[in-house]
Amino acid sequence: MSVETLWTIGDFARESGLTPKALRLYDELGLVVPVEVDPHSGYRRYAAGQLDRARLVATLRLVGMPLARIRAVLDLTPAVAAGEVEAYWRQVEADTASRREVMTALVRTLRNEEPTMPTTAPTLSAQIGVSHRQGGRRSQQDAVVTGPDLVAVADGFGDRDDLASAVLAAFGSDGFEAAATAAESGGPHDGTTLTAVHLVGATARVTHVGDGRVHLIRDRGLERLTHDHTMVAALVESGQLTEEEARSHPHRALLNRALSGAPVVADQTVVDLRAGDRLVLTTDGVHAVLAPQALAELAGSAEDPQRVAEMIGGAVAAAGEPDNHTVVVVDLT
Repeated sequence: MSVETLWTIGDFARESGLTPKALRLYDELGLVVPVEVDPHSGYRRYAAGQLDRARLVATLRLVGMPLARIRAVLDLTPAVAAGEVEAYWRQVEADTASRREVMTALVRTLRNEEPTMPTTAPTLSAQIGVSHRQGGRRSQQDAVVTGPDLVAVADGFGDRDDLASAVLAAFGSDGFEAAATAAESGGPHDGTTLTAVHLVGATARVTHVGDGRVHLIRDRGLERLTHDHTMVAALVESGQLTEEEARSHPHRALLNRALSGAPVVADQTVVDLRAGDRLVLTTDGVHAVLAPQALAELAGSAEDPQRVAEMIGGAVAAAGEPDNHTVVVVDLT
C-alpha cells in the first residue's frame, strides 16, 4: 500500500502560485486546511489533491468574492458552485451600475465647482537619471524616453520586441491617440503599457495605462500618483484582497487596461510640483520585486538622480531581476 507524499508549505506554495503567508491565512479561515500539522513544530503539510482547491480559492479572490462566500462555494458540487459564482457576478454587475450613476452625478457636481486656476506659474527645470536593464528576459521589451519636457516608460508584451519603443515614439510626437494607433501594428497577443509625465511649468501631466508607476518624493515621503490597471490592484484598493495575496497571486500581472489594438482610455492626472520634488517612474519589473518600503528608501536617497536610478536598478538585480526593469528619476529645481 503506497503512502501519499506530502508537501511542505513552501513546496505547496510554489506549486499553487501562492505564498506561505496566504496559505496560513486560508488555513486559519478554514478554506485550505493542511492534511497534517506537526504537533511539536507546527509545520504544515499538504497533499497534491489540494492544489485544485487552493487555486480555486485564489481565482475566486481574483474576482472579488468575499471569503465567507468562498467558504460556501467550496462545499458545493461543481455544477452548483458554477451557479453560485454566476449569481455573485450578476450582483457585482448590478452594484457596479448603481455606483456608476452615483459617480456620474458626483463628477458633474465637482466639475461645476472647479475654481479658476492662475494662468501663470513658475517653470521648474529637471535633472534626470535612468536605469534600463534587460533582467532575466530573453529580450528587452521595456522602453524609455527622457527629455526636458517628457519622461515616459513602457513595458511591452507578446512577440514584437520593439512595440513599446514604437508606441513611445508615437506618443512623444503626436500624443496618446497616435500611441494607441501605433499599438495596432502589433500581433493579436502584442501590447504595451504606457506611463508618461509631461513637465509643463510647475505641473506634471500624467498619462497612464497599465501597471507602470509614477511616484512623487516630497519631504522624503513617497506618494504613488498612478493606479495599477490590473485585476488584483482593483481588488486591493476596494479591500477585497490583501496586499500579501496580491503580491503572490498567480494572476497578479493580468492587465485589465493596456495598449493592444483595442480601444482604451488613459488615466489623465495633473499634479502641482514645487522645487525639491522628485518623480520616480518604474515599470513593473521594479515594483514587482522591491517591497514598497525598500523602494521608498532608495527613491528618497539624497544622491543625485542618476545614482538613485542605478541604486534602484541594482537592488532589483540583486533580488534576481526576473523581468525587464526600467527606472527614471527626475529632480525638479
